[in-house]
Amino acid sequence: MNESKKSDLSDIHYVKLVTIGSVNPNNPISDQSRQAQVDLLNRCLSDFPKGILLGKDITIGRYMLGEHELTMERITYHVGFSRKPAWLEE
Repeated sequence: MNESKKSDLSDIHYVKLVTIGSVNPNNPISDQSRQAQVDLLNRCLSDFPKGILLGKDITIGRYMLGEHELTMERITYHVGFSRKPAWLEE
């Protein structure tokens, strides 16, 4: 492997948490909201400065609605940057 292409975690100075999905059955997210979440993740991984995926957390909620079981999932991606992107709004 080419050593110059290897990412060094000491270069990471800003971490953005990007959440996709919801585990709240009383407030499910719309398809448009989910697409906006995916678009943000894609921008973090492709725009300048390009972020790298450091890890992810998966949360699963299971709920009983009468006789039916509802399973919902939320994934939070940890995206690291060498500096905070100017286009990133908190």
